[in-house]
Amino acid sequence: MGTIAELTMPAAEFALRDALVGVPDVEFEIERVAAHREERLIPFVWARTDEFETLEAALSDDPTVDGVECLSELDDERLYRMDWVDSIDPIRTILDGDSTVLSATGSDGRWRLRVLFSDRASLSATYGRCREAGFEFEVASVYDLAGERHSRYGLTEEQHDTLVGGVERGYYSVPREITLGEFAAALGISHQALSERLRRGHRNLIESALTTGAPEEL
Repeated sequence: MGTIAELTMPAAEFALRDALVGVPDVEFEIERVAAHREERLIPFVWARTDEFETLEAALSDDPTVDGVECLSELDDERLYRMDWVDSIDPIRTILDGDSTVLSATGSDGRWRLRVLFSDRASLSATYGRCREAGFEFEVASVYDLAGERHSRYGLTEEQHDTLVGGVERGYYSVPREITLGEFAAALGISHQALSERLRRGHRNLIESALTTGAPEEL
């Protein structure tokens, strides 16, 4: 049974530590990580900030990265290719634990990682190895996939079925083909109960797919 864990760690124990501290409003999102044949990890990182000149000066001085190259420039974000220098041990220790990093974002001096482990035993073993190596991370939340696809997105079964039902019944169509009250009546629940279920389902889906966070129960 697969297990997804939301992990957090201070930037001081990972990458881009100076940039995250020196540019307070910056947000990083790792697009993907490519392994180099020389045992290097080269990430592709999106950065969002209003101060790109300050950010790029901080990146040039940051001891955890080297060879920073801007690949794409948009209005409020840029995509960088860089080489992690002395900051890859924590991520290597995590990846050695039969796991996959699904997403990683950095802001406010901390990194938040969403990691898929083969099971909870693998998560526990990885946690132990990290502590032995002197790396510490906090486990913000853990949930099992439980063999159901909806669990992958942090949804309860009822939230999943309700969201899918909303699409099938035309609740999300423009214009809507069914009102919230009609949708609630079809499900046999109150208007308020359906509103809360949809709101929590939307939150869990967004946090799972776009950010990080613990799944909220129904």
